[in-house]
This record gives sequence, structure tokens and C-alpha cells, in this order.
Amino acid sequence: MTRIAYVNGRYVPHREAAVHIEDRGYQFSDGVYEVIYLHHGRFVDGEGHLARLARSLAELKIAWPMSRRALAMVMDEVVRRNRVRDGILYLQITRGVAPRNHAFPKASDSALVMTTRHLKFVDPTVASQGVSVITIKDIRWKRPDIKSVSLLPNVLGKQQAEEAGAYEAWMIDDKGRVTEGTLSNAWIVTGKGEVVTRNVDGAILNGITRLAVLELARSEGLRFVERPFSVKEAKSAREAFATGTSCFVKPVIRIDDKPVADGRAGPLTRKLMQYYADHIKQPAGMGAA
Repeated sequence: MTRIAYVNGRYVPHREAAVHIEDRGYQFSDGVYEVIYLHHGRFVDGEGHLARLARSLAELKIAWPMSRRALAMVMDEVVRRNRVRDGILYLQITRGVAPRNHAFPKASDSALVMTTRHLKFVDPTVASQGVSVITIKDIRWKRPDIKSVSLLPNVLGKQQAEEAGAYEAWMIDDKGRVTEGTLSNAWIVTGKGEVVTRNVDGAILNGITRLAVLELARSEGLRFVERPFSVKEAKSAREAFATGTSCFVKPVIRIDDKPVADGRAGPLTRKLMQYYADHIKQPAGMGAA
């Protein structure tokens, strides 16, 4: 079946999808995006993703290309045309096409593109063997709280992890504290059994999976705190894990060259993996069924 993309008001074959050479997303990274997971045809935490999209657009002063309700309808239609039940939907909004100039154009229409693809659902509790991460210097711009399409530092960090045989790279600020991964939020469990992730202080993107896991921890009565933690603290932690749309809750069993505790997924991590797996399967998601 031919994949279908949405490009500025038109549903087109994926292989023919294109934007103008003077789209500001292409020339200036002047745009934002979201990636939303689909389980059995329902968007997981879809409302949370759209709320974050609204914040990113507002921070960059980019207008919505259409109403939020209309956007949700297009999302459903892209999923329907591609017959995706389990997979991801990618949407990107830029400031649009204008003659190249750093300052905002006096008039332009925001550009919207959307794609989706199948991704076989793997229950997060099945893939529990854990992954390794490396630590790298955080070289991103000072507004990583905006989900901007400007991802070159993340790309370089992820490539560095790949070349080191690791799953992810955790980025480190100038004070030696972990900010987040190139595509995930970072977590540890302390020796006292406290679940820790960095607070939303402008140095991280407030992950939607992160928010879901915090709410699950709260509802299950787990002890947690939002604060920065150092690389040293992470390496001596009882457990560590990462969260993200594409990785769910992923046990981290090695940081740089040091195993985390006994080098296996810990009990609190496994518990949160199960809670999140149950959360994904709930029928309360947004969008087409």
C-alpha cells in the first residue's frame, strides 16, 4: 500500500511529499514538531502532545496552521489513509515560506506536514534486559524546553552513542549534572528508593512520557522528586532508566564503563515499566479507533 503524507492542505504519496526550498524550517530550523505513539489506532497521551505543541508554537510566536480541532481531524485522516494501528505519527509546523531573511516575515502562512508509519508494538515489559548510555557535554542552545526541529546536537550525541555501542547519550551541564538524553528523559533510583528525574528548569524538554510516569508514580504511592542529579550520583544509583515516546520506560544498566548496581533492571524500574505498559493499553487515548 502506498504511504500517504499530508503537506500543506494536500494528501500526497509519501515519495512525492516535498516543501518549498525557502520554507523557514528548512533554512532556519524555524519550526516545531511532535511525535505521537499510536496503540491500536489510538494516540497515547495525545492531548498532552497537543498541549506541548501549543506551548512550543507560542514560545516561537508561530501561528497555528489551522484550529486545534481541525488539526486533530487531519491527524486522524492521515492515520486512516495509511491504515496504521500501531506506530507513530510525526507532525511538523514551521513559520512557512518566505524570502530568506533572519527576521520574521511580515506575512506568511504556517506550514504543516504530517507522516505516519507502522511500528510493531513490543510490550515494554518484554524488552527488560536494559541498555547502556554514555555521558557527553550538553552543547544545545539554551531553550531545549521548546520542541524545536533544531536537533543537530542531539543527532551528534546519538551518533556518538551509536559509535560507542550504546543506546543513548545522557547530556551533562557545566555543573556536572545530567540534563537529559538525546531522545529521552533521564531517571535514577537512589539508595533510599527515591525515584529522581530532573525538574523542568529550562534545561530539559518536558517529556510527555516523563509526565505520564510521574503521574503513575504519584498514583501508585512511589516516592519521587524532581531535581538535578550528578553523573557521580547516577553511576552510584540503585537503578537508572530512560523514558520517551519511542522507548517507553527503558532500563539503563550501564553508564559509560560502569554497571548500574548489579547491571540488571531493578525492581522499581520493572514496576514502572508494567505501570506504563498498562497505561498504553488503556482505551482512553485520543483519536481514531
